[in-house]
Order: sequence, then C-alpha cells, then structure tokens
Amino acid sequence: MALFQPKTKKARKKSPAQRLWFLHWLMAFFYLLLFIGGKYMAGLPESLSYRETIFDTHKTLGVVVMSILLARISLLLSVMLHKYRRRRPKHKRGRLKTVTLHIILYFFMLLVPLSGYFDSNVGSHDIRIFATNIVLPPLFPPNEQWEVSGFADSVHFWISYTFLAFIILHALDQKRYLRAQLRRFSKATLAKIKS
Repeated sequence: MALFQPKTKKARKKSPAQRLWFLHWLMAFFYLLLFIGGKYMAGLPESLSYRETIFDTHKTLGVVVMSILLARISLLLSVMLHKYRRRRPKHKRGRLKTVTLHIILYFFMLLVPLSGYFDSNVGSHDIRIFATNIVLPPLFPPNEQWEVSGFADSVHFWISYTFLAFIILHALDQKRYLRAQLRRFSKATLAKIKS
C-alpha cells in the first residue's frame, strides 16, 4: 500500500530579465527611502541624540545602492549581449529618447551616492556601515571652506533633485506600464479581500 506523497514543485529559476526587474524595483525602493530620509535629515537639529544614527543609515543605504547598481549594470550588459547577439535592436519611434533617458538615469544613480560621499568626505565625516566599526576610506580630501559655505551640501542636494526630476520623466514615459501594474495590483488585492 503506497502512501500519498505530494509532489514538490521545483523552484523556477529566474531569468536574467526577471532578476533585472527585481533589481530595478529594489533600487527604486532604496532611492525612495534615501529621498524621504534626506528630506527628513535636512531639518534635524544638531543636538538631536539619534541624529548621527540617521545619517549613518542614510550613508549606508547610499553604499548599498551603489553596490546594487554595479550588480545591475553587469546583469544589464549580460542581458543585452544575449538579446542582441544575433540581431540588432529595431529602431522604433521614440527609442532614442528612451535610451537617452535610461543612460541619464544610470548616470545619476551613480552620481547621487558619489555626491553624498563627496559631501561626507569634504566635512571630514566618516562613512560608517550600519553603525559598525567598518569605515569606508575617503575618496575626496577634506575642505573646511566648502563645508562651512555649504557647497558640498548644495552639490548633493541639487544632484539629488535633478535625479528626482528625471525619475519623474521616466515614470511619465512609462505611464502605460505603471497603469497596467496598478490595475493588476488592485485586482489581486480585491480578489484577496473577497476570498
């Protein structure tokens, strides 16, 4: 007499394109945290007891985002090499605009955390990873004049908000996709609520 043995499903291996989408949304989430945290940090008084912890967390997220960006670029290159190995991409209407926008977005994905690194280094502030004793080496020399004048803060601020403007342009460019995802999410949510 054989006992019932349920079949176990094998985990499906994620395609490189699916992993690329995962990294896309993971970075979007982290950048959202960084923007909200940066806005909150800007108004914190110097005397606040947990101020340094918030700044350390913000800097650590910047380092995490730069690490994810490196993984994303290498995965993107492998996807593109695989996709266009045998055939060239089709030149559709609007393709140049989309490609240019994506290149600008990738540029700012790197420039924003680097400008934060610059801001910290100029002010002789350590970039400590998750409040541990791990401190990243400085890339830029300290500059008291830039720190006092607020130049380094302004550079990081304006680069960040320019990046945010391009993110908004990207969202507007992808509005059909975003609407479809919102519809799919709302249908799934309603189905869960009804069941």
